[in-house]
This record gives sequence, C-alpha cells and structure tokens, in this order.
Amino acid sequence: MFKIFWVFLLGACLGLGVPLAGAQVSAPVLTPESRTSLLVHAPQGVAPGQPLWLGLQIEHAPGWHSYWKNPGDSGLPTEFEWQLPGHVVPGAIAWPTPRKFPLGELANYGYKDTVLLPIPLEVRPGFAAAALELEVLATWLICREECIPQEARFQVRIPAQMATVAHAAAFEAAWGARPVALPAGASQLVVGEQALQATLHGLPAAWQGRALEFFPEIGALIQPGAAWQQRWEGGVWHASIPLNPFRSASPEQLPLVLALADPPPGAAGVRMELPVPGGWPAVAAPTGVSDALAAALAAEAARAAAPAPGLTLWAALLGALIGGMILNLMPCVFPVLALKVLSFSQHAQDRRRLRLGGLAYTAGVVLSFLALGALLLGLRAAGEQLGWGFQLQNPAVVAALAALFTLIGLNLAGLFQFGPMLPSALASLRVRNPNADSFLTGVLATAVASPCTAPFMGAALGLAVTLAPAQALAVFAALGLGMALPYLAATWVPALVRALPRPGAWMETLRQWLAFPMLATVVWLLWVLGHQGGIDAAAGLLMLLLLLAWLLWAVGRGGLMRRWMAPLALLALLGGLWLLGPMLHAQPSTSNTSSSAGAERGTPTAVAGLYWEAWSPQREAELLAQGRTVFIDYTAAWCVSCLYNKHNALADERFLQDVAARKVVLLRADWTLRDPAVTASLARLGRNSIPVYVLHAPGRAPLLLSEILTVEELRAALAQL
Repeated sequence: MFKIFWVFLLGACLGLGVPLAGAQVSAPVLTPESRTSLLVHAPQGVAPGQPLWLGLQIEHAPGWHSYWKNPGDSGLPTEFEWQLPGHVVPGAIAWPTPRKFPLGELANYGYKDTVLLPIPLEVRPGFAAAALELEVLATWLICREECIPQEARFQVRIPAQMATVAHAAAFEAAWGARPVALPAGASQLVVGEQALQATLHGLPAAWQGRALEFFPEIGALIQPGAAWQQRWEGGVWHASIPLNPFRSASPEQLPLVLALADPPPGAAGVRMELPVPGGWPAVAAPTGVSDALAAALAAEAARAAAPAPGLTLWAALLGALIGGMILNLMPCVFPVLALKVLSFSQHAQDRRRLRLGGLAYTAGVVLSFLALGALLLGLRAAGEQLGWGFQLQNPAVVAALAALFTLIGLNLAGLFQFGPMLPSALASLRVRNPNADSFLTGVLATAVASPCTAPFMGAALGLAVTLAPAQALAVFAALGLGMALPYLAATWVPALVRALPRPGAWMETLRQWLAFPMLATVVWLLWVLGHQGGIDAAAGLLMLLLLLAWLLWAVGRGGLMRRWMAPLALLALLGGLWLLGPMLHAQPSTSNTSSSAGAERGTPTAVAGLYWEAWSPQREAELLAQGRTVFIDYTAAWCVSCLYNKHNALADERFLQDVAARKVVLLRADWTLRDPAVTASLARLGRNSIPVYVLHAPGRAPLLLSEILTVEELRAALAQL
C-alpha cells in the first residue's frame, strides 16, 4: 500500500512539474545594510530554448538604497561576473522601474526596500548535463548618506530535468515592475543650449495631471538634481530638463524611462526610445568627475600644454634621478644596503672585485626598474588599472618578500649557513661569481624600495606613463640609476674605501646585528599583509615563517637530526602552505574596516568631532557639490613616506584645528590593495604613485602638496581658503 502511494506521489510530482530536489544556492549574504539572496526560476527545467532566470534580491535596511543602470549624479550600477559552462550565455539585467533619491543639489536613481534584479540565461543547443552548475559574483554599491561597496559570490546547481518555481511570485512581481515599452509615435526631443525639451504623447491616461520623473538610460546627459519644469496640456506632457555641460555622450537615439514621481510599490513606468534631431551642444569637459573638478582639470591641462616637451622630459629625468637617490634613505631598504656596506669591508683591498660588484649591483637595480616599468606600461596598455608600487598590492608578493627577509635574517643571526645547505656545484658557483650576488641584491633592493615613493618622484612617474614607451622607460632607468648611484660612486672612489675599517672580529658582530633590522622589515611586511587580508592572513604567514625557521634549523643540524627532523619539518611547511595559504588572499573582515557599522563615521583624530572618512569618487563629488572643501590623503600601508606623514604632519593638532575651523572634510584614499578608482583618480591628477595630498575647494583647481609634508605647508594651504 505504501509503495503504491509513493509511486503515485512520484508520478504526480513529475506530471505537475513540482521539484523533488530543487536548485541548490549559496546562503544569503547578511550585512547591517542589506540581506542579499540569489533566486532561481526555471519552470521547464534547464533545456535549450526554455526560459531560465536568476535574480539578485536585495532587501535594503531602512534608509539605504542601491542603484539603477544609470545611477544619476553618483553611485554605481549592480554588476555580475559569471563562471558558466559551455552552451549557457547570460543576458542583460531586466531592470525594474527606478525611483529618484534627492541629496541636496544631487540626485540618484535606484531602489530601496526590496528589489529583485532578474537576469535571463540562454541555454543553447548542445547542453546535455544532468544539472547546470555555475558561479556568479555580484557587486553593488549601497548608500545612505555614506556609501559601502558590497559583493556576494553565489554557487548554484539547478537540476536539468526538474522545474524550479519556488520564487515564481517574486519574479512575476519583478517583471511587472519593468517599464512598459511605448512607441515613439508623435513624441519628440529637442536639444537646446542648456536644456532638453521633451514633448511626449501616448502616456497612460491615469498619469495625466500628475508629476512624473524622467530617467535617461545614458548617464551624465542631464543634471538629475537640478530644478526642472514640467506641465500637461491635455494628454501631452511637456518638460524642460537641464543638460549636464560635462556629459560624455551625444546620442542620436535616447532610451528613457518615465514614471510617476510618487509611485505605489511595484508600479511600472514606461520606456521609450526617441530620436534626437539637430545634434547636441559641444561637450565642455571630460566626464567621470565632479563639474568643479572637471573644469579645474581642463585649466590644468591647458597650462600643462604650454611647456616644451623636451623640457618636461628632462625635468622628469632629473626628478627621477634625485628621487632614486632619496630612496636609499627608506627604512625598508636600509637592511639590504647595509649588507652591501659590509661587503665593502670584506673586499676593500680587491679594488677590481669591488668595482665589478658595484657595476653588477647597479645593473640589478636599473634592469629591475626597467622590468617593473615595462610590466606596468604593458599592463596599463592592456586595460589594467595599475600604479607604481603595484607589486606590493599583491598579498602573495608581500608574503614571499617576508619569507625571503626571514631567510636572510636567520642566516645573518647564525641559525644556519647557506654553504652547507647548497649543492656543491651551486656553492662553488657563488664563490666563482660573486657578482651574481651583487646583481640579485640590486633586484631585492628594488623590490622593497620601489613602492616607497620619495620627494620629486610623484610628478616624474605620473608623467612617465603618459610618454612614449622609450621615453617612459628612460625615466624608470633614471630612477634606478639614482638609487644605485651612491653605492656605485663609493666603489670607484678609493678615498671612501680606504676610510672603512680593516676586516676583523667586528664584522661578525655587525653581521649578526644586521639580522635585527632585517627581521624588523619582516614585521613591517606582516603589518602590510594584515591591512590587506586581516589578522588571519598575518597570523597564517607568521605560522608559515615559524615552520620555515624550523626547517632551516633542522637542515643546519646535520647527522641523524637532519635526516629525520628535516623531512618532518618540510612536510609541516608544505601542509601549512596548503592549509594556511588561502588565508593570504582572503579579504579582511568588515569588522576591521571603515565600512563596518561601528566605524561609519571614519577614523577619529585628536580633535573631537573630526574624522578621516573613506574616499570614493562619489563622496568627493557630493561634498564638492555641497560647497565643501576636501583634503584627500592618497596612502597605502606599504608606503613608508605615507606612514611618516600620517603620524607627523597629518596628526599635528594645529593642522587639525585649522581643518575643523574651516569645515574641511578629510578623506583617505587607501591604495594598499588594487583599487581602480584610486588609480584613475591619481591619473587625473597627473600622478601614478603615492603619497599624494590634494586640497580641493569648489570652483578652484586642486592644489597638490609636497610628498613629504610639513605642518607649515599644510597650514599655509588652508590659509588660502
């Protein structure tokens, strides 16, 4: 009897399309600002030609909103990155009708409360799997008065032969909120010098006499927050919408959405595509920045065009040469250079060997700078948003450098010696070719020094990426030559070599002492990694370094201890890499960032009520549009000059009191990890490296300050407001 019942139930489920085992989707993502889920709708299963939809559902906390395809004055639309099998292709988002969110003189377009963004997937002939497995990364910006980038990665498994309809009602509601297509008919758009004149026919009769909102699908065409006029003449709607003088497009055909200004929940607007005869007025300036900043940048570009190209290139070469020399003063470079100074004393009597070592070291530095410069130029030409120092924006590179410096530090301290550990052929190679050691020392010095930009380097590197490749590489070569020049000169000046003390027991003491600054550099790299990946990443790397030290100790013991302990230590290190390696690429917890609910106001300063806020292009534009002056600190955890300024001039109470008195907003643009928005902002300022400090008042050109700040310079800049 029970068997008959279950057979009947199985047949009924299959006949009615009820899923026995529905789609499997990753759990919703919860933050204080939203709850985000991925929904699936496959009423006919997964088969070629059958409807298949995914939908990102964002449940906004009260007061928060996300953005439409055209976000308005600021914001970013929701985007998706797909990992799909063959024969499955994603379509475009079926955007529901947006609403307008005024903010002072600005306005954004988007959604509040709960919104579902449906995306169709096309299953093409050739798909024959038992289930569709895919992965999608959704990224969106959620804002109130402050904005927080958010993301969620979902893994999905949809049975091919079963219907998935659990969220059919949510998808039906989302489709019902899509704008209804309306033919152009007699409707028309006319572009004037300052406004877009709209005359629209055939709108819903229930709308007549009511206020409407106008949403162009192309961004930066109008001024969303500006006052505008609209009126009804019978069933015809007329409007005059102010143009954005800094728009980025002049379309011959304009797709737009109209909706009620006070719509009921889930109400749909209408969508029209109207020709724009007669053309558009001339574009005043590039878009992508605030109006005031665009005007200031245009003025700066006009002034920059005046000097002769040759003079500009020579100035860049001189600045790079001087900046490279100053790099030798960076704390992170000192341990490497100290090793070279120690080699002075070891080979002071062999002048030929000393000079060859100097040339090899110089070659290592210059060629490394050329390689980094060529890689940077090549990746930027391929569309990557990178800046100088990009290698330390990769946690894996930071971890590798920490391991290398630990290895060198433990060797200097005497925990092990390289000679007994190396194969005899390699050990003899080091003796026969000491210049190779000098060359590799130059490579290592470049790796740790290049991100630490010094005075005179910012403008030179900013110009370098705009020059022809040969000229740009000349700037990078000058930077490397400047860094190697003091050491190279010392190897060729006999008086300097004779001033060094004779070799003796003091050299072993100095050698062991150098282990401490070397290991201090490891501490700094661990701190950088902690900013990039959080405390778990730093702790994971610290454990791997401990296992590395154990392995080195075991190998150096020799005999039975080496035979049994070294393989065990090696296995532990490999196991640690497998278990802890993924931590190095993890993102820091939101509880440790300025995006968390507990740090919404930013980082406090010594002056009560004054905070450093997180920079974003939208935040900068909003503040300038409100008439506020902003001070922007472009910084990173791996930039030593940045840290010096942060804990000295920027922390000075006199400067902070002036900032508070003039109601200047402090913004901090963090470049510790790759951030295309920060890279693009630096490029607009003519810079490609940090530190960079900008004081920007509405209607004025951005004022760039020195890379190494003084309190007097900061206060003098504020006094000009």
